Amino acid sequence: MALASWIRAASVTALAALVCLAGPAAAAGNKTGQVTVFWGRNKDEGTLREACDSGLYTMVIMSFLDVYGHGRYHLDLSGHPLAGLGDDIKHCQYKGVPVSLSVGGFGSGYSLPSEQAALDLFDHLWNAYFGGRKPGVHRPFGDAWLDGVDLFLERGTAADRYDVLALELAKHNIRGGPGKPLHLTATPRCAFPPAGYLKRAVDTGIFERVHVRIYDDPDCEAYWHLRWDEWTAAYPATRFYVGMTASVMTHGWVHPKNVYYDVAPSAQKADNYGGFMIWDRYYDKLTNYTSIVKYYA
Repeated sequence: MALASWIRAASVTALAALVCLAGPAAAAGNKTGQVTVFWGRNKDEGTLREACDSGLYTMVIMSFLDVYGHGRYHLDLSGHPLAGLGDDIKHCQYKGVPVSLSVGGFGSGYSLPSEQAALDLFDHLWNAYFGGRKPGVHRPFGDAWLDGVDLFLERGTAADRYDVLALELAKHNIRGGPGKPLHLTATPRCAFPPAGYLKRAVDTGIFERVHVRIYDDPDCEAYWHLRWDEWTAAYPATRFYVGMTASVMTHGWVHPKNVYYDVAPSAQKADNYGGFMIWDRYYDKLTNYTSIVKYYA
């Protein structure tokens, strides 16, 4: 059986087990209904417009700007054509679904080894994806302006200055046109405290939200509740989202029934609970994971 078919079959089994839970009866205390999804990691996931039109998500994060820090920049959207993406972004925004860009990822081509490197990255982001119009800077999405920046950092050193980047973004926290806020987010693994280069950034206190990944990390599975409590207590002004994977093949996948009985009610005890983050649109499309768990967010 092909992998995609196997995943679909597994999702049907999960859905059958959850039909009796998915609906108004699943209402809980501190629910927000907010679900963020990562898009851009597989060309077969469908278009950005389709993701926004699904009605499943309240924010989409495009991934990744995966090379920066040494005067070079590279946007990797896994083969998605850039033509028409600007119109898709505007369409999503018109429907009330903000679209952000995540920087970092799983490669080794990024770093911010100095304050100047951080300022240079800000300059590139602002002029290529937001309100800037610097001559010579290519705008991949034309005149479309994104809604935010996410830090998805799988590597770094003590010298990295993501705090400088965050502070500079905060100074420009007004998206042009209608004046919407620039959403500043981070998507770390659940370990607490986080690595120093990320901690220094989050310690600025200006991050709107943090998506704590509770998957793909053996050290997290048994203790995610403790890590969650540490994260939410340390940054009370930040909204926290539970990061879950839609892929049943990924270590740390949470069965929807366990989302209902454990993850959602445990996470929602925090006053600064924000919602769910789903990795990613490709697997979500295969498994229909969000169509089940969105009722518990």
